[in-house]
Amino acid sequence: MRISELAAQSGVSVPTIKYYLREGLLPEGERSAPTQATYGEKHLQRLRVIRALVDSGVSIAETRRVIEALDNPPAEPGLLLAAAHAAVTPPIDESLDLTAAEKLVEGLGWQPGTCDDEVLHAVARALQGMERAGFAVPDAVMPVYLESIRRIADAEIAGVPTDSVESAVRYVVLGSVLAEPLLLALRRVAQQVSSVERFGGAAPGAASGL
Repeated sequence: MRISELAAQSGVSVPTIKYYLREGLLPEGERSAPTQATYGEKHLQRLRVIRALVDSGVSIAETRRVIEALDNPPAEPGLLLAAAHAAVTPPIDESLDLTAAEKLVEGLGWQPGTCDDEVLHAVARALQGMERAGFAVPDAVMPVYLESIRRIADAEIAGVPTDSVESAVRYVVLGSVLAEPLLLALRRVAQQVSSVERFGGAAPGAASGL
């Protein structure tokens, strides 16, 4: 298909497709003339992945790293999750004190060497942000966080496809990145439902239709 047809089928404008091509997010089409190229199903699928990532708030740089993990997955399955997380996790901050983070994630079954430094630093960064704001998760709530997160993680890992490497790569990489906005949205829904059940009345904005 021509680039105009690719745009029509994907819902992505031609200028945006050309931008993705320049950025290396989308593979080049097959040249049919010096100034023309044809595109196939793999380009359409890749565009859908790119748009899903970008629409979820993933930056172009992070999207590029996700695409690289999809195109060049590590040889060992255990490293696949690390590649997915590395695409969207901020780099290590050597100034962070990991003591509180390490103590906290012990509740998830963590032991030294069982997770990447980047994700452990992300926990420490989040704890530091709460401390600076003078906020602490209530003692009765944190164990629920840990138990719930561990159950979610166990279910997700149990769901990794084993029929093909490609299926596993897509599930792990895209699932790691794209499921997080859904989890956050579901948490907010659950909070409002729980609030109405506890305090009564309607959820904020429900009466006005906002």
